Amino acid sequence: MSPGRLGKWLDGFGARHGVVRYDVAPLTATLAAEDGATAVVSVPFGPLVVLSRDGLVAHVLVERRVGVLLVRRGGYGAGVFAGGKLLDSKVGSRHVQGTTKAGGWSQQRYARRRDNQAREAFAAATEVAVRVLAPARLDVVVCGGDRRAIDTVLEDPRLKELAGLVRPPFLGVADPKQKVLEQAGVDALAIRITVDQPE
Repeated sequence: MSPGRLGKWLDGFGARHGVVRYDVAPLTATLAAEDGATAVVSVPFGPLVVLSRDGLVAHVLVERRVGVLLVRRGGYGAGVFAGGKLLDSKVGSRHVQGTTKAGGWSQQRYARRRDNQAREAFAAATEVAVRVLAPARLDVVVCGGDRRAIDTVLEDPRLKELAGLVRPPFLGVADPKQKVLEQAGVDALAIRITVDQPE
């Protein structure tokens, strides 16, 4: 759900399920309604400072400069978002050979080649992150793709500040083409709610 819809959704939850008790913590807000229904809202970019319903709504509506970094073995993308708009981005791809059924020396040779290609792809992703994200004065960074690939990119000393801004969620994405990156920017801001309703 988009941040702008949260207030109305909370009102609607109360209208559907009766009086709601809020238990608001720095990272989650739990709603318990009189009919037994519950909802848990994950606080995006926590911790939440004002522990109340209004504090939660105000927190999600704060406009942030969000960096998105997506890395997979064969592709990468980096984008800067503010107010839901993409301000700057770069996507790219590098060929990384798939696995092979060959055995013996051939298999080892292919494995070495794959590792070298993956290293080159991660190096290219690192340079894009340095160029697009590092100078962008970001409030938060959301990552996605392959966790090991992301960890490899963020190990670069030039991205030390960026690594300190990384927050959940970790996005599962397909190969990072431009449209995938744009959707990841929307997904990074989405409010995640788990609802449990009585039978």
